[in-house]
Amino acid sequence: MLEGGKPTDAEALGILESDDDGLLGLLHAAFRIRRAHFGLKVKLNMLVNAKSGLCPEDCGYCSQSRVSSAPIPRYRMLSRDVLVAGGHEAWARRAATYCIVASGRGPSSKDLDEVTAAVRQIKSELPMKICACLGLLTDDDAARLKDAGVDRYNHNLNTSSDHHANIVTTHTYDDRVRTLDAVKAAGISPCSGFIAGMGESDAQIVDVAEALADLDVDSIPVNFLTSIPGTPLAGRNELDPRRCLKILALLRFMCPSKEIRVAGGRELHLRSLQPLAMYPANAIFIGDYLTTQGQSPEDDYRMIEDLGFEIERCAL
Repeated sequence: MLEGGKPTDAEALGILESDDDGLLGLLHAAFRIRRAHFGLKVKLNMLVNAKSGLCPEDCGYCSQSRVSSAPIPRYRMLSRDVLVAGGHEAWARRAATYCIVASGRGPSSKDLDEVTAAVRQIKSELPMKICACLGLLTDDDAARLKDAGVDRYNHNLNTSSDHHANIVTTHTYDDRVRTLDAVKAAGISPCSGFIAGMGESDAQIVDVAEALADLDVDSIPVNFLTSIPGTPLAGRNELDPRRCLKILALLRFMCPSKEIRVAGGRELHLRSLQPLAMYPANAIFIGDYLTTQGQSPEDDYRMIEDLGFEIERCAL
């Protein structure tokens, strides 16, 4: 796999179903691939919740959806000045990529005006990459973001095609793929991942990993469900640290040269084994997530230092 070969379906399932006493060997094998492509560098990403709640979609995992009663902040798109200030905060936290994330089915023209103006200003002031995550895009939306200087666009598949309708009904799996196609056609780097722990089978984890490999996305955030009270998926707790590590190893084998980012839920589900996630993965979010808290940046810096790894600065 150091030469770029992918595991077969049977091999991929075997990774997820492997005995826990083989976990260290599995992580060592994944680390050899990670080190070949990324050395000992860890990329930091920081996100801003640019528009919170008020979403017409019915995603079962999300505290911002129309079917959620979770007590979260609800506000319209933040102003350009606030988004720019967030970019400077991300840079101060040593993040290489600043992620502007907004709730909703897709951006309005006014939302795009605010985001693109902020992106242009940030790019003129800081040598950092900008990722946007604004929902479903048209070709024209993607072209506007590209013209403003957006480097990467995130739109997660979230789960396998045959499990998607169990998680959300207001848009389809194919809608998500079409947005990724629009992003790639505009010349923006595609970012897409999934959420583990939503009732999917091992085979469905393998399916979504294969889909991401086939789509040739550049960055893959692997989220672990944070079961938020007030959402349809409240009360689910299907994960433990060892399963999370096996999922990360699977993604490294499946997508050897791609950025694998440990995303939402890592603190909750990996717990004391968080440092081991850096052996298959090469990126994390620093700071808080959209409506849930992360651990302190200082704890992340210490974890990276204790591993003997180093923080990757942006190279534009």
